[in-house]
Amino acid sequence: MRAQNSQPVDRTLDVDSLMRALLRDVLSLPQTQVDSFDADTPLFGALPELDSMAVAGLLTEIEDRFDILIEDDDIDGDTFETFGSLVAFAQGKLA
Repeated sequence: MRAQNSQPVDRTLDVDSLMRALLRDVLSLPQTQVDSFDADTPLFGALPELDSMAVAGLLTEIEDRFDILIEDDDIDGDTFETFGSLVAFAQGKLA
């Protein structure tokens, strides 16, 4: 049941927080590291933990945690380029 005076959830903050938790959990990154990510933080190619196998695991977790379906053509080389591009991808799937 939803409270009558509840405010709408800020989806941007929600997606950002969930994506940080997802990267921390799936890649076993320290919390301090994911807390320091900004939109321009490079991911694929910059994080040794994020290899092609990890991308597959991340996509599965993104589907599960955000309750979305990701098709093969949804993903391109830019999706995992930066933290901001990954958050924007998830936001786009939720829109």
